Amino acid sequence: MFFFFNINPYIAIIGDIKNSKELENRKNIQVKLKSVLSEINEKYNSVISAKFMITLGDEFQGLLCSGDGVLEIIEEIQRQMHPVEIRFGIGVGQITTEINAEMAIGADGPGYYKAREAIEILKNSEQKSKTQAADIRIEIENDENSIAIMLNTIFSLIAVIQNNWSERQREIVWAFEKYGGSQLECAKRLNVSQSSIQRSLANGNYYAYKNAKETINTVLKEIGEVRV
Repeated sequence: MFFFFNINPYIAIIGDIKNSKELENRKNIQVKLKSVLSEINEKYNSVISAKFMITLGDEFQGLLCSGDGVLEIIEEIQRQMHPVEIRFGIGVGQITTEINAEMAIGADGPGYYKAREAIEILKNSEQKSKTQAADIRIEIENDENSIAIMLNTIFSLIAVIQNNWSERQREIVWAFEKYGGSQLECAKRLNVSQSSIQRSLANGNYYAYKNAKETINTVLKEIGEVRV
């Protein structure tokens, strides 16, 4: 068991589009983001306490009651919004105000504070580092520092793997994960050879990436399980 809370923890997610003011067709991107968040709200309704919504022109947020779907939600938003880059702050902690299930605005508490803190740390890291920083960070109430450090280290390693993918490798990995099945089935779907799929997955360190994500999911899944 990784977590011990004396509170009912929630998971706040804040997404922030990078360099949004510099993007072409900014209005179209916002329209697409609104549509993507609507799909997320419907698909992951069982773990969403307050629906995802755009809060500013380049920001959005949502509130979850379980950590079971965190990574899936983030990855789905990343896939659908690609090549637009988004940083994600995850905050684990209590919500001290009433929660409106229809919108993630108005609620407050350490869960949101921690998500905002994670976003600010990501922004500062991007400014200081010459290399591509991780796009996902988690901060946890109750000084669960060792767990947050472990998860953020894994997020950084995942980012290193992803940043080395070619667009073709990214397409193959995302198709392989989205539809599941075997390498052969993925090859038929993309109209390429099975050896091409195998080679792309191997060269893209896919299985290390997959194992890293499974570790994160194992840890985050406990958050919903420890709610009382």
